Amino acid sequence: MVTKRLITRAVTLSLALLLAYSSLANGEQDYILIGEYLEKYPQQHQKMKQLSEMVRGLVPAVAVMGDKQVKIAIIYPGIQASDYWRRSVASFKARLDQSGLDYVLDTYLTKPTIEIRKQAEHLANALKKNPDYLIFTLDARRHKMMIERILAQKKPKLILQNITTPLAEWGADQPFLYVGFDHVIGSRKLASWYREQTGGAGDYAVVCWNRSYISKMRGEPFVSAINQHPDLSLKVFYYAGSTREMGQKAAQQALQEFPTLKFIYTCSTDLALGVADAIKQSGRTEVMVNGWGGGSAELDAIADGELDVTVMRMNDDNGVAMADAILMDLSGKGEGVPTIYSGDFEMVTAAMEKERVEQLKQRAFRYSGQ
Repeated sequence: MVTKRLITRAVTLSLALLLAYSSLANGEQDYILIGEYLEKYPQQHQKMKQLSEMVRGLVPAVAVMGDKQVKIAIIYPGIQASDYWRRSVASFKARLDQSGLDYVLDTYLTKPTIEIRKQAEHLANALKKNPDYLIFTLDARRHKMMIERILAQKKPKLILQNITTPLAEWGADQPFLYVGFDHVIGSRKLASWYREQTGGAGDYAVVCWNRSYISKMRGEPFVSAINQHPDLSLKVFYYAGSTREMGQKAAQQALQEFPTLKFIYTCSTDLALGVADAIKQSGRTEVMVNGWGGGSAELDAIADGELDVTVMRMNDDNGVAMADAILMDLSGKGEGVPTIYSGDFEMVTAAMEKERVEQLKQRAFRYSGQ
């Protein structure tokens, strides 16, 4: 079922979203934004810079000596149209293989947002094998409870993927590493592009996942940035779910109810493809739609004229960052690992030259392949 929250240009909704994001930025919510975290812990600047330079290949990766086999477990919501998670595993493995590390990797994949119980089962099975490192994510309340049990036990060392905002309530007892591409930065880039394309005026809709971390971090900052232009009017905000079909249904409803929409902002690949389906079927091809992440499915859709823009993550950097952090730790340099790694973005549009897109693909997918 598509859950809908109607928003005419009503002051109540606009203010509610602005206040919610303002409190988040001021650290009054659960999550601490990167800028605020660096203000609180300035020593993290150099650590983050060092790991970023290592990931980009500007400084050599740390070599690891020893004959102990390292056990690693990955639990990802990787069964979805976005290839982010599958490429994360591929680049992670490739970087570890490049180092010569003796390791064993157990990987568990589920569907996003709707298979929390299965994720819990995978987590229990993974922990029975007593891994040295566990790579997980945090997008639901139950994830938080699972994670807190691991943090309390101090083992395995925990890497949280696709989240770059530490939880305030965990204080100094944080995971080994948060890794991903900052959702707030990416969403602001898309907001800026839409403002330019519309001239800062017109109606729009938002289609996000259910009420989750991803929706919060990609939805609210986008609306907050757009609201700086009072002539851009948010008509409807859907918490649609996670599938392509759900995105299509939400867009069909929005297109039917609001004939003046200039664009539909989406928070994920699957939803973007569903919205694109609805736009194509309606014949309303003047309505713009974005992807989020710039994986292969989105880039193909842009090339085919089905999506207008995406914010493209330099995808493989996340897997490389996790591998390099583990290698630093195993070499006795764990104190140099930052709390947060946030990778680079590039904007990709339908008007971009193919040669430039290919260059970005070579960079983003340098380990996982095209």
